[in-house]
Amino acid sequence: MEPQRLMRLATVASMSVALILIVAKLVAWRITDSVSMLSSLVDTSLDLVSSMVTFFAVRQALVPADDEHRFGHGKAEGLAGLIQAGFIAASGCALLVAVVERLGNPKQVREEAVGLVISALALGLTAALVAFQKYVVQRSGSLAISADMAHYGTDLIATLLTAGGLFLSGLLGQPLIDSGVAGLVAIYLLHGGWKVGRTSLDVLMDRELPAEDTQRIEEIARAHTGVRDVHELRTRSSGLTRFIQLHIEVARDLSLVDGHAIGRDVQAEIAKAFPGAEIILHVDPAKE
Repeated sequence: MEPQRLMRLATVASMSVALILIVAKLVAWRITDSVSMLSSLVDTSLDLVSSMVTFFAVRQALVPADDEHRFGHGKAEGLAGLIQAGFIAASGCALLVAVVERLGNPKQVREEAVGLVISALALGLTAALVAFQKYVVQRSGSLAISADMAHYGTDLIATLLTAGGLFLSGLLGQPLIDSGVAGLVAIYLLHGGWKVGRTSLDVLMDRELPAEDTQRIEEIARAHTGVRDVHELRTRSSGLTRFIQLHIEVARDLSLVDGHAIGRDVQAEIAKAFPGAEIILHVDPAKE
């Protein structure tokens, strides 16, 4: 299946899973009165909002380049990731407030078995979704899907902690265990929001491709026997597209036709190593 279709399918799957889990966790929270279950519910609710942002961002990012957006619309993914980071951080702060309130007025959870059953359902659905999203990210390199996967990864951890907190709180009769688990989830959310936000800002600020990629590009260019030097190598990414710009130097006595033939050869080799990349290559006479 082509990456674009996989990305669209992943956005629909994430929203569907979020809706199911919100209903299930809402029921479980009302029955158990568990603040850790509330933390998991808040996390999943924000996952739904983030998934909706991803849904629209992916569709915008896949719109082909036009006269007013010659480099395409890929940065919509970076913007979506930044918005998602804000949602994650906001949920973490809200949970910390709820934890502080519950610490001041501790309550023992009720009907722990219901919470554990719902947690098991949530774990199964979330694990399956994260596995699918990971596959989509490997195929497409989508930043928005990667950010969405980070959300559900935190949800997976939150659900595991919630289940553990419910079990121990009921077993030992200690309501503070439930509150402590919720606090850990809140801190984990804040950390996840920081990571997603940093990655999104890198894309929006045109951060260079990883060092191993730029090194590989330069090695390919220098491997051609007609290339004397390489300079002004610049790279960035936007959505699914990587942009590569570089200058190569060739012998000064070469004809224009021969010089451009070397340039085409180098460009073709780079395109093989980086499929789908937009490559701009300029040929300069060597400084002799």
